Amino acid sequence: MDDTPEKSKAHDNIEDNLDQVVSLLRKHHLVANLVHKQDMPHHDLVEGLVHKQHLAELHTVLDDMHPADVARVLEALPLGDRLLVWDLVKAERDGEILLEVSDAVRESLIKSMDSDELLAAAETLDTDEIADLAPDLPQDVIQDLLESLDAQKRARLQSALSYPEDSVGALMDYDMVTIRADVTLEVALRYLRRLKELPDQTDKLFVVDRDGALRGVMPLQRLLLQDPEAKVADVMAEEVVTFRPQDDATDAAQAFERYDLVSAPVVDARNRLVGRLTVNAVVDYIRQESDSDMLSIAGLREDEDIFSSVWKSVQNRWAWLAINLVTAFIASRVIGMFENTIGKLVALAALMPIIAGIGGNSGNQTITMIVRALALGQIHPDNARKLFTKEISVAALNGLIWGSMVGLFAYLLYGKPALGLVMMGAMTLNLLLAAVMGVSIPMLMHKFGRDPAVGSSVLITAVTDSGGFFIFLGLATLFMAYLG
Repeated sequence: MDDTPEKSKAHDNIEDNLDQVVSLLRKHHLVANLVHKQDMPHHDLVEGLVHKQHLAELHTVLDDMHPADVARVLEALPLGDRLLVWDLVKAERDGEILLEVSDAVRESLIKSMDSDELLAAAETLDTDEIADLAPDLPQDVIQDLLESLDAQKRARLQSALSYPEDSVGALMDYDMVTIRADVTLEVALRYLRRLKELPDQTDKLFVVDRDGALRGVMPLQRLLLQDPEAKVADVMAEEVVTFRPQDDATDAAQAFERYDLVSAPVVDARNRLVGRLTVNAVVDYIRQESDSDMLSIAGLREDEDIFSSVWKSVQNRWAWLAINLVTAFIASRVIGMFENTIGKLVALAALMPIIAGIGGNSGNQTITMIVRALALGQIHPDNARKLFTKEISVAALNGLIWGSMVGLFAYLLYGKPALGLVMMGAMTLNLLLAAVMGVSIPMLMHKFGRDPAVGSSVLITAVTDSGGFFIFLGLATLFMAYLG
């Protein structure tokens, strides 16, 4: 079913919320500046009343927003306005909103809060949510938080913090409903009715024995539709997709997509139930990984607040820019090697960017495909050679087709058949180079345990620029007798 209208409505909602907040902030600043400049009796009192009037309206608007929408608004505001709006958010909503904002924006908000405010915000969250927030909290707040929790929650939080960030253990939560296999469905239903509410994304109950070992799951649909007198053991599903806390989160995300899961049990080495993984945690992880990959491909080291200081943005971007500068010097030296050739035929200078540009685009296409395949676990030693051969074949065919077109264009433009042949040959060879490097760069990075997306776009562009110039001008030098 097409969900475009719903998506558009949600997008419009976010934009409307932002427009409303920005409008109120603009009015507040305008009136505050006017009143501040006026010379009048009781100036401080009037200024205070005006200040409270507009902020009270803004406070009301924020109270009506979902925490996720408040987070989007905060991300879209400059630092001064962001902190002003943040001060107007109700304290009991701080924790939820801190979980929703990006890492960079969360850092700016946490810096504006004292230890007591941070502790109060964290105490409103569940254990798994505290674990998500904990890496950004000061150590003294973490210590106070651990001391304020009961023994069970403290143990769960310490356990969650012990797992790597990209593991199932870091994503799982502990809010779940368990039942025994030897009770009837009617008993299970009575037990559920006594609960105030079910945990979010509850589509099944977990069936455990006296030692907490997982025996199966009871889908809510079966619980509601089967005979109430039937035993749980007779109705439950025994074939269950389970995860271990140490499992890779990416593999778990793929399993959720493959099996259309809403929730799944997480068990230890002895098959004891220790938590559950839910689709909302998986979706959040996928979104974060997608954002991280987009930044990595562009050579950015971390999520950047668009309103962060100039110096911090420079620090985030300089590394790969420095590498790019080095590769640009290399490309310039390649061109310098063929100064005599370019001097004899100036048309070469005009045609060089075409070879380099098409090679870079083709290489980026290949890298994108390989990085995606690596992320999905589709590449293994048995099929790597076939994949390499396929990409070489695609590059050769594209090179011949588009090289012929570019060669024909060069011939029509400059009236030199040999120049057209040089263009076609250089295009084909550079696309082959782009294919080789487009496969090799991410696969080598993956082999050595590095993120294959990090800086891959910068590297492939560097190779296809320098290589393209060398191939094109080298061929032109070889065939100069026919180009004159």
